[in-house]
Amino acid sequence: MAKFNKKKDGGLPPVNTAALPDIVFMLLFFFMVATVMRENTLKIANILPLANQVEKLDKKNPISYIYIGKPSDNYASKFGTEARIQLNDDFADVSEIVPFINQERAALREELVPFITVSLKVDKKSNMGIVGDVKQELRKANALKINYTTGTGDVSANAE
Repeated sequence: MAKFNKKKDGGLPPVNTAALPDIVFMLLFFFMVATVMRENTLKIANILPLANQVEKLDKKNPISYIYIGKPSDNYASKFGTEARIQLNDDFADVSEIVPFINQERAALREELVPFITVSLKVDKKSNMGIVGDVKQELRKANALKINYTTGTGDVSANAE
């Protein structure tokens, strides 16, 4: 006749971790969707002028941005109140534009280099002299495709 042994008390059962991968991937997906990737931190005041005939740039071609405007309140004490140039995340002089364009070209694939467009984001209260200087440097760098970024709206609002 068979003898039945009584099970001894084994303590607490192990924690069920079957749902753990689902929770991890759900959190990962949430943060991927909710996170905004910002390319540059603006250190200048950049209120764009308005235009009524605006054309959207094709995202297939590479775009390099040059920001021009007065330093924002956080940087006004260090850099003054005159219009400045910002390349990526740093203030720059006009003489630094040619190396910046060459660096942007070097980062691209060879077949995309002829299609690079330089987009100027100029504050509407900036002096046009600095824009002319930037355009002269872009000519020296042979960056001839220039775009002015504007907002959409009534042009008469620019006079204010």
